[in-house]
Amino acid sequence: MPAKADHDKTKPEDAPHYHGHRERLRERFYSAGADALSDYELLEMALFPALPRRDTKPLAKTLIKIFGSFAEVVHAPVARLREIDGIGESAIHQLKLIAAAAHRVAKGEVNSRNALSSWNEVIDYCRTSMAFADKEQFRLLFLDKRNQLIADEVQQTGTVDHTPVYPREVIKRALELSATALILVHNHPTTPYSITLDHA
Repeated sequence: MPAKADHDKTKPEDAPHYHGHRERLRERFYSAGADALSDYELLEMALFPALPRRDTKPLAKTLIKIFGSFAEVVHAPVARLREIDGIGESAIHQLKLIAAAAHRVAKGEVNSRNALSSWNEVIDYCRTSMAFADKEQFRLLFLDKRNQLIADEVQQTGTVDHTPVYPREVIKRALELSATALILVHNHPTTPYSITLDHA
């Protein structure tokens, strides 16, 4: 008598366990909103398109453990992301796309308001733009007499711990744009949320 097969070969294979998990995450996201998800769960979902046939939960947890938060993961330098086992170019591209989208949204909000009316708005805008940059930047925000943002420009990019500043170039550019106010912004890559502001 032939040995009994371990399983019926005519029966379709079970779907990978993470398929049900993905659906549950999506349901929570749409029913309760993003605040109902932890950083690693939101990162799992962000990685779904790049890794359609893999369980993204272990990778998401690893990335959060290494970099600290969702924001720090998507703004992490590409070179550092490539050092992580299990992450490929598609996943890195997806993370950088999210970072770029966040920056574009922040710029759009500034444009829709037409003005940077408080220091808190300036700080929030600058954090979105540069808080997680891996090199020091000297950034210039040019404003008109109503504090409307005329231009946001990176004037210099330095090393991990310093960037040169040329006052002549700053003034020249302000005159070119007919700016009546100027905010000078300087980040500190070793402390991701640290940004120095000065007003002229």
